[in-house]
Amino acid sequence: MASPFPGMDPFLERPAYWMDFHATFINYWREAIADALPPHYEAAIGERVYLVEQDPEARKLGYPDVAVTQSETMLPSSSAGASGIATLSPVTIPQTVVQGPREAYIEILHQPDRSLVTALELLSPTNKDGDGRADYLAKRRALLNQKVHLVELDLLRGGQRLRLGKPLPPADCYYFLSRADLRPDCQVYFWTLRQPLPKLPVPLREPDPDLPIDLAAVFNTAYERGRFQRRLNYRGPLPAQLHADEQDWVETVLKKK
Repeated sequence: MASPFPGMDPFLERPAYWMDFHATFINYWREAIADALPPHYEAAIGERVYLVEQDPEARKLGYPDVAVTQSETMLPSSSAGASGIATLSPVTIPQTVVQGPREAYIEILHQPDRSLVTALELLSPTNKDGDGRADYLAKRRALLNQKVHLVELDLLRGGQRLRLGKPLPPADCYYFLSRADLRPDCQVYFWTLRQPLPKLPVPLREPDPDLPIDLAAVFNTAYERGRFQRRLNYRGPLPAQLHADEQDWVETVLKKK
């Protein structure tokens, strides 16, 4: 069953659902791209793992899949070896660096050497705020210093937007297309919650033309295959990122559901 909203569903922004939706959307976005690619390209899914600093006492507040790395337990010892050289035993102390969320992204590779042509990201709260933002921006800068196209899709109302040379036009969702041959300029597409996701270009290596990818079709497939219609609590509190007039609109939409 389709989402009750014409475009991005604001209820998906909740942490309990976003990571699942992110992975599902990336999968079907890759499928849509792969179906349209010329035979001398391939679309692959990569995965990024964030390492974050965290207070050991606060680990229970982290992501459900946080993994803690800890040294082996050693018994205290003050004995000397047979050679008379004193040996030291370490004290075991939990590390503050823990494994945070995993995020998938898409790479378009050119055959036969599998060189990277385009990287596509669906931005997450981790990219936009907190410990992961600096890490993401560093990797973003590394891509922008290469002859690689970068596509960044931001469907989230919350968090910090990407900073460009001028203020962004007012909108709810953005598609940042940084072409390798047009930098430092960035093409910015934008729309509101009340509009469907558009069909937007994915650049390839010249002379191959852009791929027009229907993001609305990708979103609808991800929403339906992820069974979000029966999982999201549309009767609960409205998403915090909505303004007063948007809350009225969301309530009107849900009443028609």
